[in-house]
Amino acid sequence: MSYTIIDNKGAQQYELHAEGHTAVITYHHHQGTIELEHTVVPEALGGKGIGSVMAKYALEAATNAHLKVIATCPFIKSYIDRHPQYQSLIATD
Repeated sequence: MSYTIIDNKGAQQYELHAEGHTAVITYHHHQGTIELEHTVVPEALGGKGIGSVMAKYALEAATNAHLKVIATCPFIKSYIDRHPQYQSLIATD
């Protein structure tokens, strides 16, 4: 299934709307980095891979914006661990 994710810059979150629910990844921009703080997928949307779709979107957005990632969110950390192509995005400072 294909999902559309929007960057709600005012709320500082990526949003995916499906089946009357909204999944989000909250973030904050810092100088040269984006901190991915928290991922929330409503229970009604669970088991559909939405968290992974959103994580990939957030990491690709960071790549395209030339930002390093601070992965505060355990789900994002886990996703990066399982997808080594994103290891180079991790901020080391």
